[in-house]
Amino acid sequence: MAIAQQISIQPDILENIPVLSVTPTAVNIIRTLLEQRQIPNHALRVFVSGGGCSGMQYGMAFEEKAQNFDEVVEMDGVRLLVDPTSMMYLRGATIDYVDSLMGGGFRIENPNAVSSCGCGHSFKAGDSGEESASGGGCGSGSCSH
Repeated sequence: MAIAQQISIQPDILENIPVLSVTPTAVNIIRTLLEQRQIPNHALRVFVSGGGCSGMQYGMAFEEKAQNFDEVVEMDGVRLLVDPTSMMYLRGATIDYVDSLMGGGFRIENPNAVSSCGCGHSFKAGDSGEESASGGGCGSGSCSH
């Protein structure tokens, strides 16, 4: 199945969608983490894998260099790496960092998700079957990671 079909986007529109956006707050947090870990030349890999309470889950890890076929996004001196499979689900998404009384963390606003877990770490893609009736994806329990 073509990428455009998997995420319900017309092929001619796909080219005009930004690869990935990162808010200034998230850029600053990423930069701070790189400095704290003394790995200023690394990049943040953003990926999607199976699992989570909604079927797919987001992941992030620092890596020294891009792999073959990775999409490299640079914003204000911070590099993000996304593999082609994850890009099918992340194209057009925005990464933000939210700090609240309940704890802080990265949040991904993903236009390709038809529903997401209340914790924001997992989602259901448009091609992954029936939508959750609750829209939250966690059911009656809480998210576990």
